[in-house]
Amino acid sequence: MPSFDIVSEIDAVELRNAVENSARELTTRFDFRNVEAAIEMQKDESVKLSAEGEFQLKQLRDILRGHMAKRNVDADAMESRDPEASGKNWHQIIQFKQGIETTMAKKIVKHLKDAKLKVQASIQGDKVRVTGKKRDDLQAAIASIRQAELGQPFQFNNFRD
Repeated sequence: MPSFDIVSEIDAVELRNAVENSARELTTRFDFRNVEAAIEMQKDESVKLSAEGEFQLKQLRDILRGHMAKRNVDADAMESRDPEASGKNWHQIIQFKQGIETTMAKKIVKHLKDAKLKVQASIQGDKVRVTGKKRDDLQAAIASIRQAELGQPFQFNNFRD
């Protein structure tokens, strides 16, 4: 029976390239001259933004988001924590969603059932496996998931006949 997996992953290499390109752009930006600001990749694949003001943090987020778009890293995977002030500097940690949590997986399964498609969905750890009798049904399921606004980017892999 044909099947495929729904996963939510980001390419760590492309994310690192986007962060490095953002940091490089930061050194050339006129509005960040003589300002202590930085974009750094952390060991746990999160990104730390630091600047002198909250408005500048927003600008750093926009720079990062632009470079992520150029590198085909979905910005919906970004999860920003609240900005924190320490002294005169502001810091913000941006985490990236990896894997599908159980509640989101249940939403996906419910969405596929409500769409009345002839497919079965099962939760397997941090991914959802979808099986069906025909390829066309699976492709309709992929189109349905892409149209649904679930707040997280999904990739579809292991498409087997």
